[in-house]
Amino acid sequence: MVHVVAAILVRDQRIFIAQRPADDALEFKWEFPGGKIEAGESPEASLRREMIEEFQMDIAVGDFFGESLYTYPKGTVRLLAYWATWIQGEPQLLAHADCRWVTVDELNQYEFAPADIPFVERLKESGSLPRSQQ
Repeated sequence: MVHVVAAILVRDQRIFIAQRPADDALEFKWEFPGGKIEAGESPEASLRREMIEEFQMDIAVGDFFGESLYTYPKGTVRLLAYWATWIQGEPQLLAHADCRWVTVDELNQYEFAPADIPFVERLKESGSLPRSQQ
């Protein structure tokens, strides 16, 4: 099992999403960005590190949002999502094909990676971002 973290990153009532690159097993699927947790690293530290490495953005990691387990052909992913807030840095595409800031209502317009879909559904069910995340 691979342990991965994802950011439900909020800025100006929009959520940050990223598109996987062409050479990826999940090519062109959208995701809530993050990455693998390294040995000895907390999920929160991992998430902060990944956002700096992949997008040159500094974030504050907030409360736990949810967990998703999904078995891909190459193995099972345990995806832990956390609310996050943008601190500084405009996104640079260092590991992704594209990125967007979208509203909850716009999430339907994107084809997400299977492990991320439960988080999309949960956000859509709520209809809006919690006040603490706006």
